[in-house]
Amino acid sequence: MRVENVDVYYGDFRAVTEVNLEFGLHEITALIGPSGCGKSTLLRSLNRMNDLIDGARVDGEILFHGENIYSKGVDPIEVRRRIGMVFQKPNPFPKSIYDNIAYGPRVTGMKVESMDDLVEESLTRAALWDEVKDKLKQSAIGLSGGQQQRLCIARAISVRPDVILMDEPCASLDPIATMRIEDLMQELREQYTIVIVTHNMQQAARVADRTAFFTAQVSEGTGARTGVLVEYGTTTQIFEDPNDQRTEDYISGRFG
Repeated sequence: MRVENVDVYYGDFRAVTEVNLEFGLHEITALIGPSGCGKSTLLRSLNRMNDLIDGARVDGEILFHGENIYSKGVDPIEVRRRIGMVFQKPNPFPKSIYDNIAYGPRVTGMKVESMDDLVEESLTRAALWDEVKDKLKQSAIGLSGGQQQRLCIARAISVRPDVILMDEPCASLDPIATMRIEDLMQELREQYTIVIVTHNMQQAARVADRTAFFTAQVSEGTGARTGVLVEYGTTTQIFEDPNDQRTEDYISGRFG
């Protein structure tokens, strides 16, 4: 997946400007930076979630297997099937655990030999099967926060995407649940390309192969904050030998 000269607007407001990024196959890329620097805005642009916001538009190209996902004729529903999303707060549907996983394949008309097998496979990949296999017909709302987030990951992978986007997936979780999600990310990267937004520097250092640091430029006239990509590289390089002083200042805690 590749982002080329991308600007993201909400109406006349430019939220992100001139971003160029490439996401490697079976790699985890972390987007880091202070609040208001456009990380989540860019992430939502990667599977056209911003289409659901009035006035939002993307200039430039976001290429998936070489095709611009914003080209005319590209089905945004198919884009979101191939590029799944897990949100900051777990959002299981008010349905059974089983129906949460089966929902995506059913509504997209995905051909499935055995829905039971697909549900088991998805929950197993999300490291949740052993905990819920005897209560698949129970409401997903009754699960703990960490279990709900793993259920949402299982739901995302049930439609067999290529890419999983995660917007601060551990922000509302306790340290033990966070550790389980991080371990899960490391397992999933063997089959998926993963892009995460995180405010947790230690998390980015632990799980990401590559890291992109964003900051916000403040307009002198209006005070509007526009997100800019400062630096992108391997996580080791970004954290140990950044090329830009702004990256060094953020990682060391001097601002942000």
